[in-house]
Amino acid sequence: MLEMVSLKKSVGKINIRGRLTVDEPMAAHTTFRVGGPADIFAQPEDVVDLRALLQFSCGEGLSPFILGGGANILVSDRGIRGLVIDMSRFSSISIKRETSVEQETLHVQAGLPVSDAAAWCAEQGYAGLDFLYSMPGSVGGAVWMNARCYDGEVYNVLTHVDLLHHDGTQERYLPHPEDFAYKVSPFQDNRRVIVGCGFRMTPEPRDAVWQRMQHYRADREQKGHFAAPSAGSMFKNNRDFGSPSGVIIDRLGLRGYQIGGARISDRHANIIINTGTATAADIDQLATFVADRVHERFGFTLEREVLRVGQWEE
Repeated sequence: MLEMVSLKKSVGKINIRGRLTVDEPMAAHTTFRVGGPADIFAQPEDVVDLRALLQFSCGEGLSPFILGGGANILVSDRGIRGLVIDMSRFSSISIKRETSVEQETLHVQAGLPVSDAAAWCAEQGYAGLDFLYSMPGSVGGAVWMNARCYDGEVYNVLTHVDLLHHDGTQERYLPHPEDFAYKVSPFQDNRRVIVGCGFRMTPEPRDAVWQRMQHYRADREQKGHFAAPSAGSMFKNNRDFGSPSGVIIDRLGLRGYQIGGARISDRHANIIINTGTATAADIDQLATFVADRVHERFGFTLEREVLRVGQWEE
């Protein structure tokens, strides 16, 4: 890879209609509200822009980081070396009748907030994504993570995923059950960029769908998801442990424990919040402390759901 100074000078090689900046603070683009600068930050306007960015990356020997809604990630205080591609301008949404299967299919681009997609469907009188309402993050991120909550799972409603390979070729992927598991999808090797997705929709009265979604939001509010900047659940739930991770952490009495500006939520032990002054290092150290304490006490190894991103080592 080029030295960063040379890399930033090579930005002039990129010709896109969307936004392009250097040294963009990632704290403005993550739900934790922490994170240092990205060397190059791009918001492609369309697939043509995205292809140009991927071709630039290949030419410079870069592995670009694809940014969705900034949820479920913890960006280092040192930032992200290389190129960050923010997919937020990929936000179209529509429902089409698939006559071959007599089924309504939602076509939505990857950058749309997944909660907005669920709300849009409810307004049209469709259920399918309602279990994702009030979840932070983008549609593409939810598919990448195979998000699961409130007895719903992305794979169960997914019909197809439109992908762009780093060499610029396009692919429509059709889901295979062996490719998906709890918080696992075939896209996590990061060889392809999720551009758009299809989901099975079920007609249902608007008010009924909204009532269910408002219940989900109230549950998240009660757990403190919106009380302070956070990334939601820090650790995955492992059914082999017999209890959710939050319950296990609660047994250690760690609610309210704090390192620097990072604090274990008083409302839910599996949520770490930014009290306003946290650094990424504070959050990372607190998560490590929790995992170590759980392992010492119960022998369980908690797996992080929130991914560390960027330059964590000198």
